[in-house]
Amino acid sequence: MEDILPFCSVKHSFTPLYTFRIYSSGSHGPVLMLLHGGGHSALSWAVFTSVICSRINCRVVAMDLRGHGKGFQTLSFQKTTFVTFRDIGKVVEALYGENPPPIMIIGHSMGGAIAVHTAAANHVPSLLGLCVIDVVEGTAMDALNSMQNFLRSRPKTFKSVENAIEWSVKSGQIRNVESARVSMVGQVKKCEEPLSSPGVSRSISEGIIEEEEEDEEGGESNHKRKKEDDQEIKKECLYTWRIELSKTEKYWEGWFKGLSSLFLTCSVPKLLLLAGVDRLDKDLTIGQMQGKFQMQVLPQCGHAVHEDAPEKVADALATFMVRHKFTEFKEGFPW
Repeated sequence: MEDILPFCSVKHSFTPLYTFRIYSSGSHGPVLMLLHGGGHSALSWAVFTSVICSRINCRVVAMDLRGHGKGFQTLSFQKTTFVTFRDIGKVVEALYGENPPPIMIIGHSMGGAIAVHTAAANHVPSLLGLCVIDVVEGTAMDALNSMQNFLRSRPKTFKSVENAIEWSVKSGQIRNVESARVSMVGQVKKCEEPLSSPGVSRSISEGIIEEEEEDEEGGESNHKRKKEDDQEIKKECLYTWRIELSKTEKYWEGWFKGLSSLFLTCSVPKLLLLAGVDRLDKDLTIGQMQGKFQMQVLPQCGHAVHEDAPEKVADALATFMVRHKFTEFKEGFPW
C-alpha cells in the first residue's frame, strides 16, 4: 500500500483535534473505504489491497480508526464511541471535499459495526454499497461475556515484533503468515518503560513475556535467578499492545446492539462475508431469505477473514461490485 497521505488532520466541531493516519492505493475507480477491527490497524488490509487492486478498477483508502494504529490523538479512545461513527464522514470530507467520489465501505468486526452505523446515518452521501465481514449482532453480543477472558489469555508483552508475528500465527489469530507480518506491526508497539516487576519472567523458546505467580517455595536460589532474569529483561526492548481493549468494555454493547436491524435498513446494496454460517442470527436469517442482502460463507478461516483468505474476500467483493456495475474487472483479468 502506498502511504501517499500519511497524516490527515480533521478538526471535529465536537472534539479536539485528531490526526488520522491514512493509507491509500490506486488512482481511478470507486473508493473502497476499509475499516479494521478492534485492536488491529489499517495495515490489516495490506495484503487484501494488493489483491483487490489486481482484479478491479478501484481506489483504496484504509484508515487507522480512533485510538488505533499510528493515529495521533488528544482525546481518549474510550470517551469517543459515538464520535467514531462520525469520523468516517469527516475523513471523507477532508480527503475529497464537498464532491466525494463513489465510495463503498468495507468493515471487519468492530469496523463492520462502524461501517453499518456510518451507512445508516448517511455520513457518506456518495455511498455505493456496504460490505460487513464476520460481525453479526447475535454472535457478537454472546461473545462479549467471554471477551475479557480472551484478552487476559493473550501475552502481555513480546520480545520482538517477530515474536508477536509468530504468536499470532501459532495461536490462530491470523492464519496467513504474509498478512501477519504486516498486520502485527500495527497492533504492537515498543514498551514505554521496561518491565521491572518481580512477577515477570521470560519464555526464551517463544520470545513472549508472560505474567507468572512468584514461586513461594523456590528459596534463595530461585529468588536470585528471578532477580537476574528481571535485570536481563530490563535491558531488552519489549513490545506490547498498542491499545488496551479491556478498558473499552463498557462501550462494547453500544457497538453491536441493534446492529442486524440497522444493517437491514441500509438502502444500498449489501454484502455479508462470514467465516461460518452458524454466525447468522434470527434477523439476518430472515433478511437473507428475503433477499435483502447477499451473503457468502468462507470456510476454513478464522475471525480475521480478510487476512486469512485475502484472495477469497477479494474475489467475493470484486464479483459483487461488478454485478452491481460499480466498477469493471481489469483488462486481461481471467473472469
